[in-house]
Amino acid sequence: MLATLGDLVDDIVVQLAGPINVATDTSSIILRRRGGSAANVAATAGVLGQPVRFLGQVGTDAVGAALVAELGAAGVDTQFVHRSGSTGTIVVLVAPDAERSMLTDRRTCAELDDPRPEWLDGITTLHVPLYSLIEGATALTAATLIGWAHDRDVAVSLDLSSTALMAGAGLDSVRALVARLRPNIVFANQSEADMFGLERLPADAIAVVKNGPGPALIRVPPEADTSATTYTVPATGITDVADTTGAGDAFAAGFLTFPEWRDHPAEACVHAHRAAQRILTGERR
Repeated sequence: MLATLGDLVDDIVVQLAGPINVATDTSSIILRRRGGSAANVAATAGVLGQPVRFLGQVGTDAVGAALVAELGAAGVDTQFVHRSGSTGTIVVLVAPDAERSMLTDRRTCAELDDPRPEWLDGITTLHVPLYSLIEGATALTAATLIGWAHDRDVAVSLDLSSTALMAGAGLDSVRALVARLRPNIVFANQSEADMFGLERLPADAIAVVKNGPGPALIRVPPEADTSATTYTVPATGITDVADTTGAGDAFAAGFLTFPEWRDHPAEACVHAHRAAQRILTGERR
């Protein structure tokens, strides 16, 4: 079973017809849907038929109840989700070229506390976005769960999540945090990998760099006296993409739900590209 730990929020997606007209109207299409990186990974894993558990906190409001119910309908185990405060919201601005900018208000997502060892019962991989390791009580909870995961020989997956997040937290501090957490696999997009530096990741971690429509890069740790191996895996060709929101999370879900991802990361990457394609072609749940 895969577990994800992090945010479950209300996404307000604004698809812009063109540049924002400051101080007046701008034509757009506005949608609401479930968001949060960890929740997106869990939902995609559930849709792919993988046993998956979501660990996080939402508000006691109707929005939070609806979001948890939607995750459950996707096949996600939500028995340990906490309810407190008000549910977080992210406004996603989608430009005409499909590039995204996010305005985030995490609210209660950042305050998950009181971790319990049973959250990891039956878990083989724990996936944690960097968002969950920087702010509030959730950061301590996530670090605690990662420590317990190592004690149980549960694989730890980390997503670097955001260049703005790393810059705001301090790049040296983030690098030191990742070194302490000792993830088995790290996901990043190209900008995040360039900022963090692949050479600064733990030497024994698999590194996967997502590159949109371009080939993904995989760095495999060295074995015995050999050096680390780096290679690329082509993406599935997709055109006319209107919104890339959630594609990176779907990629991570596809990778981690491949049964032998630790031993065969190239095959897992092919599975990951297919999962991302579901999102990019509009197959959302």
